[in-house]
Amino acid sequence: MDYDAELENLKIKYNRIEKVYFNLKGKEEQLQLRKSELEEQLQKIIDNLDLLEKVRTLLQKASEYAREQSKQQIESLVTNCLQFIFNSSLEFKIEINEVRGRPEAEFYVISNINGDVIKTKPQESRGGGVVDVVSLAIRIAMLEYNSMSINGPIILDEPAKHVSDDYIVQVAEFLKQISTMFKRQVIIITHNKHLNEIADRWFYVDMNDGISKITCNIDY
Repeated sequence: MDYDAELENLKIKYNRIEKVYFNLKGKEEQLQLRKSELEEQLQKIIDNLDLLEKVRTLLQKASEYAREQSKQQIESLVTNCLQFIFNSSLEFKIEINEVRGRPEAEFYVISNINGDVIKTKPQESRGGGVVDVVSLAIRIAMLEYNSMSINGPIILDEPAKHVSDDYIVQVAEFLKQISTMFKRQVIIITHNKHLNEIADRWFYVDMNDGISKITCNIDY
């Protein structure tokens, strides 16, 4: 038996196995390094997700707070408007509910008649007059309590066409107070004489034989 040849074969096999071992060991080290890098990236992602969740919660709470503030401001202005014009204990309420993941608002007018509290939608409360007044007050509230600064006059087209003559004078006085309070010019297009009588300046447009004639209460 040739021991020297057998020993040489064993050395060759050993060297081959050793080479494979170190090759695999190098790959293992690379995989371990890559694993560490991926674990670090994963932890950063988890940390970012946690931060984003906290930011989302913060923004949601801030949005809810801002929404509640706006809701209260609009309710207050519209309620004051209703009580001033109709000389009653009417209140305006906004109910916000989540519908399919989105907030939706419902408007209600609360009446207190002889101790009985009646909650109805504006269009069902004392006819169209209440709807006109609520619509007018909401437009003013949205303009004044908007997060963006919106300058310029308030332009209204027949803002109280369904309000009876019993209350139209109060509508006119309310608009005058709004103009003073918010320092905005109010421009109204109307056929109602009570509204134009409170104006600082009015223009009367009449048409005869297809020709428009404009009359102003102030001479230029």
